[in-house]
Amino acid sequence: MTGRRRSSPRPYSHAPAVAIASAVACAAVIASLLSGCGSLPGASGDSGEKPPITVMTWAPEDTKATNMPGMPAMAQAYARWVNSRGGIRGHHLRVLTCNEHNDSVAAAQCAQRAADNGAVAVIGSYSQFGRSFMSPLEINGIPYIGGYGASDEEFASPLSYPVNGGQASLLAGNGRQLARNCERVALVRPDTIQGDQMPSLLNSGLHQGHRKSAEDIKAPEDGTDYSPQVTRALEGVGADPARYGTAANGGKAEGSCVTASLGDHTDAFFDSFRRIQEENPRVHIASVLGSVGQSLVNRTGGPSGPLEGAYITGWYPVASDPRWQPMRKVINDFAFGDNRIDPADQGVQTTWIAYTVLRALIEQLDDAGVEDITPHVLQTTLDNGDRAIDTGGLTPKLRWREDDLLTVQNFPRIVNGMVTYQVVRDGELVAARDGFVNVAGTLERRVTNDDS
Repeated sequence: MTGRRRSSPRPYSHAPAVAIASAVACAAVIASLLSGCGSLPGASGDSGEKPPITVMTWAPEDTKATNMPGMPAMAQAYARWVNSRGGIRGHHLRVLTCNEHNDSVAAAQCAQRAADNGAVAVIGSYSQFGRSFMSPLEINGIPYIGGYGASDEEFASPLSYPVNGGQASLLAGNGRQLARNCERVALVRPDTIQGDQMPSLLNSGLHQGHRKSAEDIKAPEDGTDYSPQVTRALEGVGADPARYGTAANGGKAEGSCVTASLGDHTDAFFDSFRRIQEENPRVHIASVLGSVGQSLVNRTGGPSGPLEGAYITGWYPVASDPRWQPMRKVINDFAFGDNRIDPADQGVQTTWIAYTVLRALIEQLDDAGVEDITPHVLQTTLDNGDRAIDTGGLTPKLRWREDDLLTVQNFPRIVNGMVTYQVVRDGELVAARDGFVNVAGTLERRVTNDDS
């Protein structure tokens, strides 16, 4: 069945009307940006007294499901760094943080708190509850810049400006990565609304590699023992769990792969997998970064652990890549030993990239002579600015004009369809191939359950 392609809807604005002076400033900004004048992102500016800029970063902390404490911690370290240099072109950066507790009500409260405290944007945050937090942001015209990509609304709201392709690109990329080596695949994913999107996304990549759809295994998002799901996954790829994973047909299971995406509880799944399958090297395992990272590889035994050889798909270059060195220096110099910040964590990395975007935007506005940074000014610049934002090679250059949006069904705000292929080798996450892999076409051809 062939999926219908929808053209991306024209972005619209929920932002309230602004004063005439603000509108004039915006017109000046657009004219300057379209002319391409001004210094490059990252250029130093004056340290004169200019209005401070308030932003918010939120994430869940101390919950039973996925936790991302490194994201607000990275935001605070970033603010200490830029403020030690006189701010961003003289604007002191004030970062508010909020714990959204993996709860829809708390997520909405964080968004409302951002509005009540005069935040001009929400930067580099994590929440699965886009339906709850995007509405208060839209009502108040507050841009959501560089969210983690955990909710569908981040890729649908005209006030959202994602820096990666979210879960959609990771799963489509993981499917393409596995199609190269796996004849049979089982997907273990959360039994949630978000989890229900995962099979078609993974399958879009598998189908492009001429593989059949993955066996879909639902699992509790906050489970501690995933033995039943391990057993079902092994059976789904033709392995016999009672014989430590050796295949039922002839004793071979080569070409069988199990991929799991359960957030923070992916480690519990692979622990159950190891116990059931400890004597079998034949069934290959896989996941996506965010569910698996270097810290999990280390905790589970490194080169002698169950993740050795695992296929992993990520958004960005591997953590050892020298392009991360500026971020690492900021962490070393301004995080003051905060152990919440893991430079290899994709949440931390996304937050760094999101604040890089914010800094570039403020520099563009400063080049145009605009000092009053408002939510509407930021939105106008993001929607119309002609100067693409350079993130130091951590992503492609980013821009969110209508022409830059990919034509991805259900995810019309994606502008970055790039992923990276990684593998665990000798206990380290390393690049499985050089450079980025573009999965935009895979996503645009994706067939969903509501296609007819």
